[in-house]
Amino acid sequence: MGWARFVGFKMLRLLSLLAGVSVVSFILMQFSPVDPVEAYIGGDMIRVSAEQRSLIEERWGLNDSPVERLFSWGQALVQGDLGTSMIYRQPVADIIQERFMNSVALMAVAWVLSGLIGFGLGVAAAMRRDSRLDRLICWYCYTLASTPVFWIALLLLMVFGVWLGWLPIGLGVPAGMAADQVTWGDRALHMILPALTLSLMGVAAIALHTRQKLVDVLDSDYILFARARGERGVQLFRRHGFRHVVLPALTLQFASFSELFGGAVLAEQVFSYPGLGQATVQAGLRGDVPLLLGLVLCSAIFVFTGNMLADILYRIIDPRMKEAAIG
Repeated sequence: MGWARFVGFKMLRLLSLLAGVSVVSFILMQFSPVDPVEAYIGGDMIRVSAEQRSLIEERWGLNDSPVERLFSWGQALVQGDLGTSMIYRQPVADIIQERFMNSVALMAVAWVLSGLIGFGLGVAAAMRRDSRLDRLICWYCYTLASTPVFWIALLLLMVFGVWLGWLPIGLGVPAGMAADQVTWGDRALHMILPALTLSLMGVAAIALHTRQKLVDVLDSDYILFARARGERGVQLFRRHGFRHVVLPALTLQFASFSELFGGAVLAEQVFSYPGLGQATVQAGLRGDVPLLLGLVLCSAIFVFTGNMLADILYRIIDPRMKEAAIG
């Protein structure tokens, strides 16, 4: 009953979240200065007559009131139809499906790298507290935390893509190559710079959080007793420190899905990486309401899933969460 109540409550929260972000996103798009008809036509706008513009508005339902358009979109969504993109002239579901795996692969690699590197740096800083290594790691993390994602992306692009020429400067596959000739190695090579950018963005929070948690553990009485028994270094951390810091680090890492998706939007735009982030930017800049709403729903589900996985992980690992749920 505890798990059934937990899952049911989470599903209700998800439905209310999706409804809320859909309405808010639609309202914000109504105040956007972007004219969807001009964005749809492009440079040939001066050749379009008033009658042709009216037909275009009728074709995409832009001559209806905002309430009618939102209601029509909601009815189609209940039936499993996300609508048709004005930019790509394709169903929104097909665009999301086409770009979903690219973004998931990119964010998964960055998520794992940021977690491992951040956790390792945090442990190293705490175990060598107040040393040069600790100060260097803290300085590095504070610098990363205050640096915009797009600036890191441009810096890595300039160094490794332009100056050194080690890595491709953009796109998800080599330009001009047929789809059947693209290998997994080509895709992985084009993913390195965007994944490195995203992983660097997530290192600071995990490292600083892990350092502070481990410092608190090392200042406790039972650690003092363990030191008196002769335990030092790796043995001390493995037996007494690891289990106290790994769960908060995992929880923070799962809860960072929102920052990860937000960083992916900027990184994909800088590197012209064909993922959901780049499609989100294009939809916002060109007033493609159906595509933007579909991507907003996808991102909300993605972030909610990360937070729910963190809650589930806590309930499985921490017995006190189970007892609280039963009580």
